[in-house]
Amino acid sequence: MSSSPDIAGILDNTKELDRLRKEQEEVLVEINKMHKKLQATPEIVEKPGDTSLSKLKNLYIQAKELSESEVTVSNILLSQLDSLLPSGPTGQQRRKLEGNEQKRKRMKVDSDVRVSPSMRNQIEAYASLKGEQVAARVTAEDAEKDEWFVVKVIHFDRETKEVEVLDEEPGDDEEGGGQRTYKLSMSCILPFPKRNDPSTTQEFIPGKHVLAVYPGTTALYKATVISTPRKVSFFPAPFQTRFNNV
Repeated sequence: MSSSPDIAGILDNTKELDRLRKEQEEVLVEINKMHKKLQATPEIVEKPGDTSLSKLKNLYIQAKELSESEVTVSNILLSQLDSLLPSGPTGQQRRKLEGNEQKRKRMKVDSDVRVSPSMRNQIEAYASLKGEQVAARVTAEDAEKDEWFVVKVIHFDRETKEVEVLDEEPGDDEEGGGQRTYKLSMSCILPFPKRNDPSTTQEFIPGKHVLAVYPGTTALYKATVISTPRKVSFFPAPFQTRFNNV
């Protein structure tokens, strides 16, 4: 049969794999003996002429080389087996793959169900922002300069945890000069305090870091409160530590 040489090669490599594993077991036994010896009498390494540490080092080197050889032989075996297997999955394999895919989907659903209460509350809060204006950082995390705008939430994806927002008044330098949408992570969104909910409002004390609106625009900039007039156009940052470097 034409595949006999291939089968013979596979059998030879399986024998070599068994040999390597047996040698590894023997070396591990010696390593454990050395460990017990050093734990029982650690002062022995300070005696002149003692070679315990050198022996232990050599055993580790031998174990490492055997492990690397095992990986090499295992990879060769995988290649040999792949060359003998049919290219497409059989009916039974295909059904198994489909079953595994369904199992992964069920596991994903289960993991979604096990979301912590705090995260679930946060997700619900962001989902409720649809149609509302928020402050959004539209630049990447590693950008040299942050750009914040007042935008409108048009969709929240519960699966990806992304917020889709609309910049209703883009600047003159925007391409096309029309409205622009962004898909941003939850960390890039800061909700405005709700006017009908006094618990969400914050006091503008001097030294507080805030986001302020450029007059007549939707652009925001980082600022520090110096004094507090009766009417203010500041948007307080709920997570003040983000703006400590202002």
